[in-house]
Amino acid sequence: MQSTVTPTHCPYCALQCGMNLTPAPDGTVEVSERTDFPVNRGALCGKGRTSAAVLASNVRLTSPLVRDQGGTLVPASWDEALDRIAAGLGRTRAEHGPDAVGVFGGGGLTNEKAYTLGKFARVVLGTSQIDYNGRFCMSSAAAASIKAFGLDRGLPFPLEDIPKSGCVILVGSNLAETMPPSLRFFTELKENGGTLIVIDPRRTKTAEQADLHLAPRPGTDLALALGLLHLVIAEGRVDEEYVRERTAGWEDARAAAMAHWPEYVERITGVSVPQLRETVRLFCEPESAMVLTARGPEQQSKGTDTVGAWINLCLATGRAGRPLSGYGCLTGQGNGQGGREHGQKADQLPGYRKLDDPAARAHVAEVWGVDPDSLPGPGRSAYELLDALGTDIRSLLLMASNPVVSAPRAAHIEERIRSLDFLAVCDVVLSETAALADVVLPVTQWAEETGTTTNLEGRVLLRRRAVTPPDGIRSDLEVLHELAARLGVEKGFPTDPEEVFEELRRASAGGAADYSGITYRRLAEENGVFWPCPAAVETADVSEDACDDEEAPAVHPGTPRLFLDRFATPDGRARFVPVSHRAIAEEPDDEYPVLLTTGRVVAQYQSGAQTRRVAELNAAAPGPFVELHPRLAARLGAAEGDPVAVVSRRGRAVAPARITNAIRPDTVFMPFHWPGEGRANTLTNPALDPTSRMPEFKACAVRLEAVEG
Repeated sequence: MQSTVTPTHCPYCALQCGMNLTPAPDGTVEVSERTDFPVNRGALCGKGRTSAAVLASNVRLTSPLVRDQGGTLVPASWDEALDRIAAGLGRTRAEHGPDAVGVFGGGGLTNEKAYTLGKFARVVLGTSQIDYNGRFCMSSAAAASIKAFGLDRGLPFPLEDIPKSGCVILVGSNLAETMPPSLRFFTELKENGGTLIVIDPRRTKTAEQADLHLAPRPGTDLALALGLLHLVIAEGRVDEEYVRERTAGWEDARAAAMAHWPEYVERITGVSVPQLRETVRLFCEPESAMVLTARGPEQQSKGTDTVGAWINLCLATGRAGRPLSGYGCLTGQGNGQGGREHGQKADQLPGYRKLDDPAARAHVAEVWGVDPDSLPGPGRSAYELLDALGTDIRSLLLMASNPVVSAPRAAHIEERIRSLDFLAVCDVVLSETAALADVVLPVTQWAEETGTTTNLEGRVLLRRRAVTPPDGIRSDLEVLHELAARLGVEKGFPTDPEEVFEELRRASAGGAADYSGITYRRLAEENGVFWPCPAAVETADVSEDACDDEEAPAVHPGTPRLFLDRFATPDGRARFVPVSHRAIAEEPDDEYPVLLTTGRVVAQYQSGAQTRRVAELNAAAPGPFVELHPRLAARLGAAEGDPVAVVSRRGRAVAPARITNAIRPDTVFMPFHWPGEGRANTLTNPALDPTSRMPEFKACAVRLEAVEG
């Protein structure tokens, strides 16, 4: 084992906090502060501090597993496991066609692995049926940003700009629990005289920090944004010069907003007219302001329109594409940004190219050395892919995802997974989904491999290998190389991550997410590089420092701040998109009179597959719960800690009651990290946004039942 200190990044959320790893003689790994990384300046949450615990051999998988004739997963050799996977996928492809084979990835995969997985699906398997769990993260924000700005990058500015702004509206984010090290940016905002407005149906730890907290009814964020824009117009706060010079489509968006007068919005949202007016005042009076959204407004069947309405508010007030201002999305998963930029999303090719664009297909096909016509077209989105398992899709290769816990209508998805002819899973631990597989491959994890990720700012980072993986563990790149060879493709799937990244650079060149000017050396020396970063630029486009050597080509510095000169649309103007309020897909009624919303807690992460194996984190958050208002608890006759059943049209979950005034009386909250009886996603609604195909995790109708005992 290595004995040096290795600077690297956390395996969890999209902050990708910097940390140092030091292997100890006893085989453990020490996690320590790394103060040189600007995103966290050494600060780590509990998940980051304990991240090395999952490296222990008694926690993670250490051998391939195959299902024997008795139905039990048993250890096997790598050759046997790989042969079984190649045979299972190949048999399905031969008997039912390439689209009968599905591939499902994850937002935790490095850029190199996400890129290779997309290439494997399209070149080796020839299937269009590939998507990833990042579809459940920020796809609505991505769709709205592309409509408005012509480009999607989580934040179009660095986090360091937040404390310098005059006002930030934070919509549907509890970052005090989901990404705690980021909270300091908002604390500094207030210390600098700026204002924080938090919009959330719960009074979360984040909302407690706010100067103004609005608690709308779940699923009404669209109406709220439209009501604020109505007031901006009515009070004469529109930046007419900016709208005229830098935008298009204002009149239609204006007309749509004017149909949402304040009293109407108050009835829909439960947010009072005085609060609406105060929000507009606080947002419009400073010279600069931002709107940041997260899963709250995005995980809705109208999430794209909802984010679009918040973008319209920024455009009307002249906030987008100006210093210390703009719209941004707080990406959730560690590589949720890069994971969709380079090819594991159903409709995209590397560089954020569209799969149905002939020029994009030709460029990527040339890099891959294949005929553009051989590349399949766009496939199903994540939920639609999972819903088709066992029928149209007969076999599945799954990497770094646990949909048995994380997918909406999870009991149904579990049934679909069980109905597959063949399932292969690559993972670090035996997740609830991996436990259903025919073959499970144990793969390396963050500290055992080198690769790049892209954080929520669009900053491409280098994760460095710090420890040697246990014997019998291989990387995902090695797995895809071996499977490609067994399926008849001997070349084009290297196992060295830097070699893969060099190919990714060429494949992304000229695309929206252009990484062609980024190298491993630059990432190590510069502490990350913001995309887009083309390979070569005109000398006038870079600083004098970058051009000291007259013989060397100009080096692009990267792009920390987008849209300051123009937006990424053909004419450089941002687009207003007219939107109007509509109800959630499933409103409460007499049978299901309460709204359920879901989210995370500070000590667990996503489906909990890894964090639930860490003793310190389990002690802090040992299991699911149902958060409900005292009035709702009184009607049910439930006391603190009593088991409560939450029932929707899709199933039933049971968890202890947590009674608090911090939630609306018409709403209950459940965290989604646990399987079994308390699985929140048993209840959630898979109704999809028509544009982003995002399921409606954040609002569905339920009823509560007391549970004996």
